[in-house]
Amino acid sequence: MKRPPLLSLLAFLSLCATAFETPNAAGATQPAQSADAAAKREQSLRLPKSDVHYRMVRSYVEDVPDADYRHASEAAHEAFRDIKFSVRIHWGVYSMRNLEASWPYLRMPAKQKMEYQELYKKFNPVRFNADEWMEFFKRCGMQAFAFTSKHPDGFSMFHTKTRVKRRANYLAPPDKIIEECDLAYSIEETPFKRDIVKELCDAGRRHGLKINLYYTHPDWYDADFRPYNYHALTTRYAQTHKGDYGDGIFNMRQNKSSVLTPEPTPEETARMVARHREQLCELLTNYGKIDMICLDQWLGKDVWPQTKETIKIMRKLQPDVMLRARGIGNYGDYYQPEQVIPGKLEDSNLPWMSICLLGKIFAYDPIAKNYKGTGWVINNLVDCVAKGGSFMVCIGPDATGLFHPEAVKQLEAVGDWLKVNGEGIYDTRADPKKSWKKGANWITRSKDGKRLYVFTQKWPKHNLLLPDMNPADIREIRLLGFGEPLRWSEAEKNVVKVEIPEKLQSPKNRPCEYAWCFRLELK
Repeated sequence: MKRPPLLSLLAFLSLCATAFETPNAAGATQPAQSADAAAKREQSLRLPKSDVHYRMVRSYVEDVPDADYRHASEAAHEAFRDIKFSVRIHWGVYSMRNLEASWPYLRMPAKQKMEYQELYKKFNPVRFNADEWMEFFKRCGMQAFAFTSKHPDGFSMFHTKTRVKRRANYLAPPDKIIEECDLAYSIEETPFKRDIVKELCDAGRRHGLKINLYYTHPDWYDADFRPYNYHALTTRYAQTHKGDYGDGIFNMRQNKSSVLTPEPTPEETARMVARHREQLCELLTNYGKIDMICLDQWLGKDVWPQTKETIKIMRKLQPDVMLRARGIGNYGDYYQPEQVIPGKLEDSNLPWMSICLLGKIFAYDPIAKNYKGTGWVINNLVDCVAKGGSFMVCIGPDATGLFHPEAVKQLEAVGDWLKVNGEGIYDTRADPKKSWKKGANWITRSKDGKRLYVFTQKWPKHNLLLPDMNPADIREIRLLGFGEPLRWSEAEKNVVKVEIPEKLQSPKNRPCEYAWCFRLELK
């Protein structure tokens, strides 16, 4: 059955757009530049064709953004590139059950789904303290945090004026599964009541961390969002037009137990678009300057024009907010490889950060042995930075608001490593010669081009060989954390040999335990 077209009820959405014509005080202004320079820059901001989430939406999201659209400014992109190490926190009612965030919801039988939807009534993280979180992140050497303001289960971890009007009752007869309701389905309706997003944003600014708010496009609690993305409520149209909702991965994850429901009416779809838009506007108006919005998933072809308008409204509210590209293609400002580090320098002018799990799941992992270790974090961090990106590690607190002691221990040890070696990580860029690795060593370069940093994962014993190096370009070589300059010579043409002092052959005398960094002062 063909989906009915949207009716005039959508007209009111255009009024929403005019309400946001003036940028909010929290937003930065775009720097002045010539029209030709601005157009050239806009044309260069494209996702790599290999990006998974680009492929999800390429069938309906145009490659070339509308002429009236502008990305975040060059200064905002440059500030994003200065963020080298950050953390994503997945936290919600799913933490009460130690679930893999809210993804298991789709596979739950009806009774469990209904139990999950009632968890918010008991969510009371009494040990949560936003300042303690930020102090922890600072000890770890992190520069930014991303927080899940709303995961696909639809539960908002912030105060919202939006209301859910229709939801699923999975225990009702099939013809009555969608029922009327009127609630925010948010943290304010829990025993805890406090606005967690506000407390985190305020604490983040007090402690000098950049703020990244994760927000997912789909919503499984709100029946108006059916059948967009991986919804537990499906329709005949969705079953026969899966490509309209994204390619490939949709078919893999489509829940076989999804309940068949009527096609949404134009009024329901308009209500969905309005609520989706209003919540994103709330995040950009109620919490001060937001550095990044971490969008996730997508809504599909049917409502792409309205989604695109929402993105433009967001840009007017805060012109320099960096938008993750998921669900919006080349309208995004950055992209995020997930659970993988690119094997080479990425062929894209958009900045990127990889996200990987410290434990085995995105949310709270109660098993200490699942946490991968300090060395694993450091190696991934150096690898990403050498390739011109950054690294985000993902952890989650328990239902009370505390992180696992093993996660704390491992990440604080990363902070200790960064106290010694951070000079080769922070405020660096990939080597402009595109040689992110020389032999077994990672390479970064200071932004002014005066210093080269060589990271070696394996202790070099008595000599460190640096291939493809011109000795005439080098003035001095030091090991970060060691007070004396090192002796070096040309071992053969364009191969530099660095002598390691005898006193450093004992591990207890070395400045750190992992990934040693040698600084080359260039002439």
